[in-house]
Amino acid sequence: MEFDYTLTTTKTFDEAVQSVQDEIAKAGMRVLYIHDVQKTLGEKGFLQEPFKIVEFCNAKLANEFLNIDVKIGLCLPCKINVYVKADKSAGKQTIISGMRPIVLPQFFPQADLGERPKEVDQIIRNIIDHAK
Repeated sequence: MEFDYTLTTTKTFDEAVQSVQDEIAKAGMRVLYIHDVQKTLGEKGFLQEPFKIVEFCNAKLANEFLNIDVKIGLCLPCKINVYVKADKSAGKQTIISGMRPIVLPQFFPQADLGERPKEVDQIIRNIIDHAK
């Protein structure tokens, strides 16, 4: 079972970030914050390719997970990373990547999560697929 769902896109970095935000809204979720990792690290003198972490949430789903096991809050909110990766053979590529919620039962084996991780996993994969 893969921890992440990652795709390469032909979109520019900025187009991919906007597309992820648009698809999150279409999925009935809300963008909470966008971390500009390149900017933050750049302020400390570290060079980094473009990299943003898009944090998003659906309050109903978050509440359900927290009511099952409050420690699941360590994995909330959902995040999708958009970044540029330099590849020797392909040049610079824009990547969209998200954590797969189907791994949650491995971290919280006592919690009865039912089908929720699979359902949210499908939502995240759809967001990434459509944002690509």
